[in-house]
Amino acid sequence: MLCRETARGPARDWGCSRARNKIDDVKRTEVAITGGGIIGLSAALELADAGLRVTIFDRGRGMAEASSAAAGMLAASDPENPAALRPLAELSARLYPKFLERIEELSGERVPIRTRRVIQGMLELPEDFQELTEAELETAAPGIVTEELRFFSLDEESLDPRDLAAALPKAARAMGITLLEDTEITEVRERGGEIEIDTSAGRWVAEKFIHASGAWAARLSGLPITPRKGQMVMVEEPRPALAGVVLRSPGVYLVPRGDGRVVIGATVEDAGFDKQVEQKAIAGLLDKAAALWPPVRQSRMVESWAGLRPATPDGLPVIDACGERCWFAGGHFRNGILLAPGTARLLREMILGEPLSIDVSDFGCGRFAAAAARGS
Repeated sequence: MLCRETARGPARDWGCSRARNKIDDVKRTEVAITGGGIIGLSAALELADAGLRVTIFDRGRGMAEASSAAAGMLAASDPENPAALRPLAELSARLYPKFLERIEELSGERVPIRTRRVIQGMLELPEDFQELTEAELETAAPGIVTEELRFFSLDEESLDPRDLAAALPKAARAMGITLLEDTEITEVRERGGEIEIDTSAGRWVAEKFIHASGAWAARLSGLPITPRKGQMVMVEEPRPALAGVVLRSPGVYLVPRGDGRVVIGATVEDAGFDKQVEQKAIAGLLDKAAALWPPVRQSRMVESWAGLRPATPDGLPVIDACGERCWFAGGHFRNGILLAPGTARLLREMILGEPLSIDVSDFGCGRFAAAAARGS
């Protein structure tokens, strides 16, 4: 259950009498969030801006998992995204300039936009897109190999998630948000109009609770969120020929950082919580990248890594009230960086009872149970 209800009663309802004897040691917060990735931290900033006292619990380090492993494309207009995702993606893209401005103001750390254009290739040209000419392609990405793909241009930005990883926790702390790292939540209960939270560092009580623990969300929430492993590699070009332009095709993407480094990704694997980097997979990515843009073959490999994306069965996130005092924000899959400001705004609106910026019916908690019922 998302937040297990416990009836009022004697000490046995708390699990053991020892816990009852230590009730004076219980710490309190208005909003507790499990997960210190970009979704949890962004939600915390929104709620702290609204005057709420927020505490984040992370089993590891803030921004250390999928949030810093991503490519950083703000792919709001990617035609390969599910159609139902478009309103949230567009909302989040509109919020991004002020989102970054606020982070930079609070943290003193700059989070620059690294690219502002995408050249995307697909087998079929999407409706309302104009195909680029060979001359236009050669200007944007000298040496690009088109083969059977049809290419078009998108006004789409990217950033380096590592810049966000350095700035966002600092911004949260500057807002008075408590970020408890290396602190795992073991159980969450709704009881007597409050949320009781057992952690590896003691018990907390909150008025509201947000599940935002990424690929690890299923353990506490019961929702079908599963990890999808993504392996990636970074190369350094002999010259920064892709500066300012992302190349993306159905099999691979190349995201330049503007300083000669290019991120190439990514695999999508059902491998549980395994984050081991496999040289065969990395070699496959490099081959795909070189087939699209041959200068990769002269590049020097700098680094490789793997991250775990949180995925749902239908490819859409869950952003919903999943109990009287519990909310869920997860399952953002490959778009967590993009969707963070929009998700945070929706959570604030839900929790404070404000009008919602968009229709969230596609992101409800109950859709999985309804799908299971239809299939039975």
